[in-house]
Amino acid sequence: MRLIFMGTPDFSVPALDALHSAGHDIAAVYTQPPRPAGRGKKDRPGPVHTRAEALGLPVRHPTSLRTADAQSDFAALNADIAVVVAYGLILPQPILDAPTHGCLNIHASLLPRWRGAAPIHRAIMAGDSETGVCIMQMEAGLDTGPVLLRDRAPIGDTETTADLHDRLAAMGARLITQTLDRLPTLTATPQPDNGVTYAHKIDKAEAAIDWTQDATTIDRQIRGLSPFPGAWFDHAGTRIKVLGSNLAPGSGTAGTTLDDALTIACGAGAVRLTRLQRAGKGAQDADVFLRGLPLPKGTKL
Repeated sequence: MRLIFMGTPDFSVPALDALHSAGHDIAAVYTQPPRPAGRGKKDRPGPVHTRAEALGLPVRHPTSLRTADAQSDFAALNADIAVVVAYGLILPQPILDAPTHGCLNIHASLLPRWRGAAPIHRAIMAGDSETGVCIMQMEAGLDTGPVLLRDRAPIGDTETTADLHDRLAAMGARLITQTLDRLPTLTATPQPDNGVTYAHKIDKAEAAIDWTQDATTIDRQIRGLSPFPGAWFDHAGTRIKVLGSNLAPGSGTAGTTLDDALTIACGAGAVRLTRLQRAGKGAQDADVFLRGLPLPKGTKL
């Protein structure tokens, strides 16, 4: 098929690779404009931009799709279909209508659960036992369109957003190629009205750990916010991010270390911190971290 690909972050790259490998004619890749990054704050292209150029594909990065020029340029590509995955711009109706078969979205949840910006984070933070990927026919509403294909994935007890991100990205790549192969035979199923939840964008204010919360809530917060923005606590004036954890036996005064191996008492129960990062340093497993900053039994965080 002749298609337009629309995506920006790492999550989108496996789908781009899969569609390219399958031999589809990718007329253009739309992505977010380069952003300032790194110490020099120089404009840096995103992962999809970089990958598309490596594949020799034409790249476009308009700041808006609401102008008449942007919409006419899009329509002039005469695409059969557009594939959208974590693109980052709202698609106005003229864009949705331009391809012959409309626009398909790869969404990382089991719709209608977790419509919106942060479905992977929210599924872990809510304690969901499973999630998945849906291939959705896009319409004007926020992730409200009918679903063509879906697949499920369990969420492991120690899985982080980074872990689940990679699994679902691969699943989405597989499902979108299957969808395009089977498109004439697929029936789009409307989403039910029951079970709708919204995965609101992660606010950095959610990242501070409140040790008076129960251990299950804190463990989900840590894993759901890893690697970004990273749940954190302060100790001796230093902000420390926690990027991995699991539930552990024990109890005590909330925020106090129960041993020399980073088991921390919570409002109820305890968590063991398994991966941490000090400001300005790389992430480290707990045993390595403790060599540089011991937090012995009885330390109050």
